[in-house]
Formats: sequence, structure tokens, C-alpha cells
Amino acid sequence: MKKQLLALAVTAFVATGAFAQATDTLAKIKERGAVNLGVRDSSGLAFTLGGGKYVGFHTEMAENIIKDLSKDLGKPLTINYQVITSQNRVPLVQNGTIDFECGSTTNNTARQKDVDFAYTTYVEEVRILTKANSGINGIPDLKGKTVATTTGTTSVQTLRKNKRAENVDFKEVMGKDHADSFLLLESGRADAFVMDGSILAANAAKSKNPKDFKIVGEVLSVEPIACMLPKGDAKLKKAVDDSIVRQIKDGSLAKLYDKWFTQPIPPNNVNLNMPASEGTKAAWANPNDKPMEAYAPK
Repeated sequence: MKKQLLALAVTAFVATGAFAQATDTLAKIKERGAVNLGVRDSSGLAFTLGGGKYVGFHTEMAENIIKDLSKDLGKPLTINYQVITSQNRVPLVQNGTIDFECGSTTNNTARQKDVDFAYTTYVEEVRILTKANSGINGIPDLKGKTVATTTGTTSVQTLRKNKRAENVDFKEVMGKDHADSFLLLESGRADAFVMDGSILAANAAKSKNPKDFKIVGEVLSVEPIACMLPKGDAKLKKAVDDSIVRQIKDGSLAKLYDKWFTQPIPPNNVNLNMPASEGTKAAWANPNDKPMEAYAPK
């Protein structure tokens, strides 16, 4: 009987993948001499200027992480930038197409089942973007309106949760990416765009007439944003976390933040005027990988 129980235990242990060989992304990176980095093209933390040029707070932070990985591995590393979307980012990390991504991904318990997250480097507040003359100032004003958000994001759930809580009936439309969602608002096909505040601010700033838009209303959700990593790759996670801690301690992360959120940025030389929030400062002061659910009101 004991032998049978032992055999069953071993079978179960193997079935959970506990005996499976752990992913060693660092070894793959060292062998190819390059990092396959997932980047965004229309996020507030990571976007493109066109012509294969990717910029932003999280993109530049990732480049600094890769410089540290190069020192750790004792080998020069190039970067293969791969644009990802809200829909495909998790599968591309899972199947190894990208080594890790630093875009605008919320760390939550659902995603933690499939991927891991580095330390939080930005704490986001989900808000409402609308046209300055819309008369919309919060969730109640969305009654009978059309509201855009981006497919595959946590803001979809946030929008519906607030819709139920406020008992406000409005029509939802989904953009395939953040630029598409903003276009729905800009073109008049939507009355508001609900998304991360940094994404709203960046898309408005890059528009033809930034003054035509305003961020309004209460904070709908507080979400920790972090680089997303392959599940169970402890060596890669430690290396990325160590680089983030180094950037925090030497002040370079704060300088990078100021560069992208409190100074004029390309392509329109607009200042987003978004000093680091208390939540972001707290995440830097006490590095952690707590999920979004830990930020929920008690």
C-alpha cells in the first residue's frame, strides 16, 4: 500500500511539472548574444517614434536592464525589439518568442498563473479621457455614451465593474490596441476612453491638438505595472530584479521617470506633467512584486 501511495505521489509530482527542466532564458540569451525584448508601440510607458525607434520610460529602463545582463553574462548583447499587443503579450512570453517584456502590463493574480513579474516600477491609476468640451466629468456622465477601452487589458474588467457599481448604462467599444482606442475617441466614434492614466496622457500628447482632450473623474483602479517574465525562471527574475534595484538605488530610475513624464517628450515636444505618484514612490522605496489585488481597498 505504501509503495502504491509513493508511486501515486511521484506521478502527481511529475504531472505538476516539478521535475520538468526549468527555463534558463539567460543561457539562451548568452548563446544567441541578443535579447528578444517585447515592447509596445502606443503605451504611455513604451511607444514608437516610427522607423523602428522604440522609446519611453519602460523601454529605456529595459535597455538599462539589458546592459546589466550583458555585464552579468560577460558578453555584449544586442536587442531585437518585437512589438507586442495586449492580446498576444502573455502567449509570446510563454512560448519563448520574447525573453521578457517591459511595456504597460498590470501584475495580477490571474496572469501570475501563466507568467512571472519583476519588481513593480510604476503604479498606475486608471482614469477617463474625453474631449475637453464633452461635459463628461466622471462615471455618472457616461450614461447613454459610447466608451472605448483596449481589448485584452485589465481596464475592460475595471470599466464593467464601475458600470455595475454606479448602475450607469453605456455602450462599450473595443480598440485592438491603445492607438486604435484613442482614435475611436478622437474621431468621435466614442465619447470617452478608459485606460491607464499614462497611456491616456501620452496618446493625447501625441495627437494633433492635445488641448482638445482632458483626463477626468475619480481613480477607477490602482494597478502595479511591471516587466513580465517567463514563469519559473528564477535566474532571469533575480537578474532583472537586481538591475531594477540598482537603478532605484543610484537614482537613475527616478531620473529616467522625470525625463519621460515631467519634461517635453517626442514627437510633439509636449510635457505630460505627471510627477511620480505616491504609489510609484512607495514601490521604489520597498521593491516588491505584489499583484494588483494587494492594492485593493481593505
